[in-house]
Amino acid sequence: MQPIAMQKDSRIFIAGHRGLVGSALCRRLCSDGYQNLILRQHADLDLRDAGAVRSFFETERPEYVFLAAATVGGIFANDSRPAEFIYDNLAIEINVIDAAYRCGVKKLEFLGSSCIYPKLAPQPMKEEYLLTGPLEPTNEWYAVAKIAGIKMVQAYRRQYGFSGISLMPTNLYGPGDNFDLQSSHVLPALIRKFHEAKIAGAPEVIVWGTGSPRREFLHVDDLADASVFLMQNYDGEGIVNVGTGSDVTIRELAEIIAGVTGYRGRLHFDTSKPDGTPRKLLDVSRLESMGWHPRIALREGIAATHDWYKSSLL
Repeated sequence: MQPIAMQKDSRIFIAGHRGLVGSALCRRLCSDGYQNLILRQHADLDLRDAGAVRSFFETERPEYVFLAAATVGGIFANDSRPAEFIYDNLAIEINVIDAAYRCGVKKLEFLGSSCIYPKLAPQPMKEEYLLTGPLEPTNEWYAVAKIAGIKMVQAYRRQYGFSGISLMPTNLYGPGDNFDLQSSHVLPALIRKFHEAKIAGAPEVIVWGTGSPRREFLHVDDLADASVFLMQNYDGEGIVNVGTGSDVTIRELAEIIAGVTGYRGRLHFDTSKPDGTPRKLLDVSRLESMGWHPRIALREGIAATHDWYKSSLL
């Protein structure tokens, strides 16, 4: 199927524009000269409300939709708030995808997550490994909701010919991230921990788990670049992994962040805390074959994110 290209004056709705991914998409589209972004804060449009979402689409008639809105968090948040994670994300997906189809949206891009893959999937993880094994128990509620979103996009394409695509980003970080220690992902949590330990002169920083799990990290501005690239150049049913194709251990990540923040104390790994999935590395050969590659190196991206975090405290 021929991709449906956005124009500079196209009406583009970014669902979740204040989040990590949505804000990066706003920055990217604005810098590229797209002049007609449709944005709504949660207070003005609750995407879990089907009637409100349908009314919004009928009134605004967006032509393109980036579905980046989600309830997200790290291991602790997923494990302690499973009902919120599955309800909120299912409701958002159902309402936005259905309204987009019924109100004539030309193309929708659904942002998923690499946590959709089985806990013990072969590494690196290819797109076809979806639904081939059990999920990681600590985030299965979120993963099940995201898998449902993928399947809904595919079902609407098959039955109605709706142009929807699904991207599966790896672990993301960057400006606008969540640095709350109770709900954040590992990279921003470690930036905050090491930053505060440096200021306080703390003798050690506690890191959850053994430090042995391997993780892949993609700067959110690279994801925004890939998202626009795929919106313009891809229109298939198959999901597309978005990542760097390389990973580091949590220990290596902590050491990089310690260096970036200037922290010189000890690292203590609390092995009573869960590690999560042993390894999460995406096979990005499908995306690379289309001609896209990330540009921001990990240490460079962490340094820029640390600078953003410091500025946010002022």
